[in-house]
Amino acid sequence: MPREPLEAILLVGGQGTRLRPLTLSAPKPLLPTAGVPFLAHMLARSADCGVTHVILATCYKSEMFAAALGDGSAFGLSIDYVQEDVPLDTGGAIRNAAASLRGHGPGDPVVVLNSDVLSGHDLAAQVDLHGKTDAAATLHLVEVDDPSRFGVVPTDGSGRVTAFLEKTPNPVTNRINAGCYVFRREVIDQIPAGRRVSVERETFPGLISSGQLVMSYPESAYWIDVGTPQTFVRGSCDLVLGRLPAPAVPGPHGPALLLQGASVAPGASVSGGTVVGAGASVGAGATVFGSVLFDSAAVGEGAVVRDSIVGRGAVVAPGVVLDDALVGDGAFVGAGNELARGIRIWPGVRLEPTSVRFSSDV
Repeated sequence: MPREPLEAILLVGGQGTRLRPLTLSAPKPLLPTAGVPFLAHMLARSADCGVTHVILATCYKSEMFAAALGDGSAFGLSIDYVQEDVPLDTGGAIRNAAASLRGHGPGDPVVVLNSDVLSGHDLAAQVDLHGKTDAAATLHLVEVDDPSRFGVVPTDGSGRVTAFLEKTPNPVTNRINAGCYVFRREVIDQIPAGRRVSVERETFPGLISSGQLVMSYPESAYWIDVGTPQTFVRGSCDLVLGRLPAPAVPGPHGPALLLQGASVAPGASVSGGTVVGAGASVGAGATVFGSVLFDSAAVGEGAVVRDSIVGRGAVVAPGVVLDDALVGDGAFVGAGNELARGIRIWPGVRLEPTSVRFSSDV
């Protein structure tokens, strides 16, 4: 039996401050991830799960989304774009985007996705549970080792959500909000319009306190929040390695993905799910492991790049060592530099040859 048409709202308005300086030139959801804009993976998986129409709730650098993603036909769906003049937070963005939904039934399911999550969970099963329980909203939950950094979501024995506790220092459960919701359309229409509203701090607690049914959909499939440089690299590598089904990856799964015009010199080692961007190069004897090289980046002979990001057009000179580092677009890292422990080099910065090892941002 064919599925009913399903609509989704993607929240893409954030500034991505945790990923700076990468997000100075592009919004986080458009950063190249396993060879394509990050959102391409979300859109392709959404289409596979039955979504036919997507609304992007944009704000920061909103003009870049349509240029990158078009009308959605490349992903087997249609896309509309809604811009916020001022940030409206998660609930306000959902309410603002709802005017572009095509369905009008009060009980129609509407999927809402945060744009900083890679997930392999069964969205169709979540939607099915939502319909069978006639819930006001159904939340995807995952278990994590450190829930204090997330919104934790306790439930009762039936799976009903009993509270929504946003980033509490003493979590009562290790089940967290995984950033995918299914709402009844009428619930979205009840979110106040034209002002900042947080679904985490206002909408969900309000539904719970008023006695409406908020259901949980716990699942242990692949899930990662890619909002930091470290998790962004991990997510990209996992897509390349095939740890998450990824129909949008432009190549076969394997130890590395080389995009058009990329070159790897003889004797170089590129592995761990590394992406070598279009026109990027890796010199003889260099080692690049578990990293992302943006388009036109250059890694010199004998350099070592591990768990790092090298921005568009950036140059890593011969013999440099990068370990958990982020080199911004157009930056230059001269010979002898060793950059480690999460250091970030801002775009255009030039580090001259040195024998100094850096461990703070430059």
